[in-house]
Order: sequence, then structure tokens, then C-alpha cells
Amino acid sequence: MRVSHYLEFEGVVSGGIRESVRHQRQMLEEQGVSYTTEPSLDVDVVHFNLMGPRSAYCAKRAGSRDIPVVIHSHVTAEDFGDSFRLTNLLARPLRPYLERVYGLGDLLVCPSEYNQSIIGGYVDIETRVLTNGVDTEKLENHESLRAEYLDRYDLTPPVVFMVGHVIKRKGLETFVETARAMPDLDFAWFGPVSRSLKGRPTKRLIDSAPDNCTFTGYVDDIRGAFGAGDIFFFPTHEENEGIALLEAMVTGTSVVVRDIPTFDWLEDGTHCLKADDDFEALLRRLQADDGLRARLGENAATLGSEYALSTVADQLTDCYAEVGA
Repeated sequence: MRVSHYLEFEGVVSGGIRESVRHQRQMLEEQGVSYTTEPSLDVDVVHFNLMGPRSAYCAKRAGSRDIPVVIHSHVTAEDFGDSFRLTNLLARPLRPYLERVYGLGDLLVCPSEYNQSIIGGYVDIETRVLTNGVDTEKLENHESLRAEYLDRYDLTPPVVFMVGHVIKRKGLETFVETARAMPDLDFAWFGPVSRSLKGRPTKRLIDSAPDNCTFTGYVDDIRGAFGAGDIFFFPTHEENEGIALLEAMVTGTSVVVRDIPTFDWLEDGTHCLKADDDFEALLRRLQADDGLRARLGENAATLGSEYALSTVADQLTDCYAEVGA
């Protein structure tokens, strides 16, 4: 089998989509599947990860030649807003566009059951849930960087932290205001700030953050974030799955998330703690109770291991088999 595994705008796309694509290609290599990263039709199946105009054109041509088309539904109108500048304006017209281009597929691959439920309202074609997965090898020995990263960013444990692009949708306002309400705790957001891509409200939130709330910007070794952090605080408003959450879990970190449908697969009090808006009480519990942090972290690690790339790799090739490739 040979696959065209294409990510349009690969040179500029970052964050979860880029990481998911890296994971997919790692899984293909583990399964011994030959692939090209070009939008080629000299293949047995084409697999698109971002439906820009070139991908849509290639999908149409593939369909006319009876080449199976697999599309990853990373992008929805629901999770597009409150991301970067102008994304709110584009979110509304994005949906009819996605309905059209997702309809070019023979199979849509959804990173979560929640994403699958959203996509079901877009198109009436076959869908399959496949986690983005977590690269456990990438995170090995994260503990060894703890002292270095605590010192680099002047952080005092226990550290409440987040990993990923600094965008409003991921709960930036909640993160900042919770830090303001808890001046005795250090909060750190590890990940690119990219101010030139941010709107004024997002910049104001960053600039008005209290002294105990640190935005590190890009970090050269993401293991350092998980080494320095003690409580992963993810107050996101909308998420398709959340690779950083999976990474926090497999490192045995205690997790606090917003109680939204995306995280229905996590049991409150067993794998994490959940809240609708008021997170201070949960963070205080974890701050005061090392045993609770340890228990939640152990349970999260056990569940997170089920999402390891080595565990789910064959599910990707199953998708290709499903469309007859």
C-alpha cells in the first residue's frame, strides 16, 4: 500500500494539527506503510489533514479516478473562533465551506467522539474515531529537566501550568484571572505567544496578567514544561481532543479541566478534577493534598497509556482498509 499523506500549508501550520500529522506519519512508519507527503494520485489512498484549495482539488480528482479519499476532521467552525486574529469573522462562513470539502471524502477520521458528533451535523458520510495519540517516547526523562525549568522561569512548586499556543479559546481569560485570585501560586503557560497573530483582547489579557502568571513563549524542549509543572490546568472552552492533555496524563500529572462534552471520557475525581467556571477551590485542594495529586496522576497515566502511538497505530491502517485501499 502507498499513501499520499498530505498536509496543506505544512510550512506554516503549527500546534495540534502539525503534531497530529507527525503522529500519523510515525504510526505509518511503525506499520511499514509507504507514503509520500505530496498530493500525489499515483497512490492507493489519499489522506488529507487540512482541506485547503489544493487538497479539495486533489480530492475531487482522486474521486474521479476512484482513489479512496480519507480526510481528518481537525477543523470545525466550533473550535475555529477565539484562536487568532480574524478567526471569529471567518468561523461563520467556514462551516458551509467545510460541509462542502468534507463531503469529498469517503471516510472522515475524527480525533474524538465529541468531534464525531459535531461532524455528523456537517455531512452524511462514514466517520471513524481515531485519537491523535500521544508520543510517549518524546516525553521520556521529563523529570530530569525539572530543576532547570523551574530556575529558568523562576517558578516555585507546586506549579499550575498549561502547554500550547496562547489563544483565548483555550481558556486564557480563566487562566489569568484564576492566577490573579491565587497570588501565592505560580502559574505558567508554556507555548508560543505569537503576538502579531493576536487580537487586542488577547493581548490585553496577556499584558494585564499578574506577576505570578508567566508566559514562557516557545520552549526548546517541551519535556521541561511537564518536568516543571505539577498541576495541568486546561480551562479550554472548545477542543477536538487535546494532545497536550494526553501528554500531561502520560507523565502522571494531576489534571484540572473545564467540564465540557469533549472531556466526557475523563471521570471526575478519578482521572481529573472538573469545574464549570470556578477552578480556585479545585486548585486549592490539589495544592494542599500531595496524595490527591499523586492518585489522580497515577490514574491519568494508566488511562493515557491507552492512547500511546504504539497502541493505536494499527487503527490508522484500518481506516485505509475500510475504504478499500
